[in-house]
Amino acid sequence: MSKAQAKELFRSVDEILRFVSEDTQLPIVHGVKRKLISRDEVNRYLRKKFDEDEGARKMERSEIVLKKFGLLDRDFHLRPFLLSLLTEQIAGFYDNKTKTVNLLDWIQPEEQKPVLAHELTHALQDQRVGLTQWSNVSMSGIARTVTEDNHYVQTDEADTARTAVAEGQAMAVFLDYSLRGTGHTLADAPGLADRLKDTVSDTAGSPVLARAPLLLQESLLFPYSAGLSFEQAVLVKEGRETAFAGVLVNPPSSSFEIMTPAAYLSHALVPVLRFPDIHPLLDADYTPYDLGVMGELDVRILTELYGGREMAEALAPAWNGGIYYAAQKKSAVTEAEREATSSLALLYSSRWKNPDSARSFVRVYAAQLPRKYSHVVRRMKDEVNVGEQVYSTSEGDVLLSISGTGVLVSEGFPVALARKLRDSIWSMQSDEPVKIAVSGDTELSLGVARALSSFGMIRAKSVQRYTLKESATQLVAQPAE
Repeated sequence: MSKAQAKELFRSVDEILRFVSEDTQLPIVHGVKRKLISRDEVNRYLRKKFDEDEGARKMERSEIVLKKFGLLDRDFHLRPFLLSLLTEQIAGFYDNKTKTVNLLDWIQPEEQKPVLAHELTHALQDQRVGLTQWSNVSMSGIARTVTEDNHYVQTDEADTARTAVAEGQAMAVFLDYSLRGTGHTLADAPGLADRLKDTVSDTAGSPVLARAPLLLQESLLFPYSAGLSFEQAVLVKEGRETAFAGVLVNPPSSSFEIMTPAAYLSHALVPVLRFPDIHPLLDADYTPYDLGVMGELDVRILTELYGGREMAEALAPAWNGGIYYAAQKKSAVTEAEREATSSLALLYSSRWKNPDSARSFVRVYAAQLPRKYSHVVRRMKDEVNVGEQVYSTSEGDVLLSISGTGVLVSEGFPVALARKLRDSIWSMQSDEPVKIAVSGDTELSLGVARALSSFGMIRAKSVQRYTLKESATQLVAQPAE
């Protein structure tokens, strides 16, 4: 970028900030600092933030759990891949610690201005609610008692839902800025957000993203695509003040509400399961490692990975609550042993809206056991009823149980212990959903989504296509199917 171009880009910050304020009705409390940075500076920033960011640290810790679930391959190395992915994807970022919008010196000003509209939305959000505190309300440490377990579960998705709100609002402004001069905005373009979803998911022109595991692709794009759809739904139904300031003050608390805006707007109860006190059964031989909600997006990713997109689209809406618990064997004493998936034992309890969906999920899950483990052998003689499937694997026993709309998966626990844990968990559940709390930690895969979005706006080719007014105009003009 030439000095003249840089000067023009710096000058445009205040102009775009005024546009953002008018579009969101969020007031400008003070100006926003701006800085032009190079690729090397971005790379240093990403590495430093990755080392210091609490969400990134939690994401790294959950890597072994994601591998145990089969969401990542056993030989996948998360940290170096994410650094490559973020380096490829970043298009600009607002640093809420330094209150500075960072501009990239290798992207042309006209391409960067819509990104500025996105990032300056974060600046006004920050001035309204204080993004550092607002977006990071998670518990720290590891739950070690039943009270802490259930506090984690009841507050588990709040951070991720807030991330989707922040990015959805910024994407709405991004599009409104791209549509300026056409006479249209997101509010009067029904279906625009939904029609953007497939395009935003297109990885053409993004080599690192194209070879990323499905989990990372979905997690990177979720806050932008689902957040935008959520924002448009609120904008159309409740108006601009509610869609921006109102949602910041009263944010949703789950991916279920983000994916089902009507549930948020109607204050519907969110399905949340409960943990009984399983510590007396585990604490002699296991150390608590991780727990949380296995939400609707997690189920969609898992079933798409295991059974294909058609199966995922059929099963995910039938999800009606899910929790997981990972414990590490105390016999794993070396670092290498603790980093192996064989050191973890895993419980996953889920509810479904009908028995057919529960059975379908079990079929999909069982069919993928040989993909995760070697020496998989079903032990039908050890199954005590038709609702059980018992397997031997290279990493210990696996028990799949189904009863009505309830499913329990145990991997790595001895089958006798798994049955005790299953019975204890199932006896604790109510037929009524529990309203999820308003703050908390992150769910399994969406912890990845929150951490990734904190590094700046993505610049996948599909998003860059909509930085041009002509492309946005074509989208508005395109008839809805």
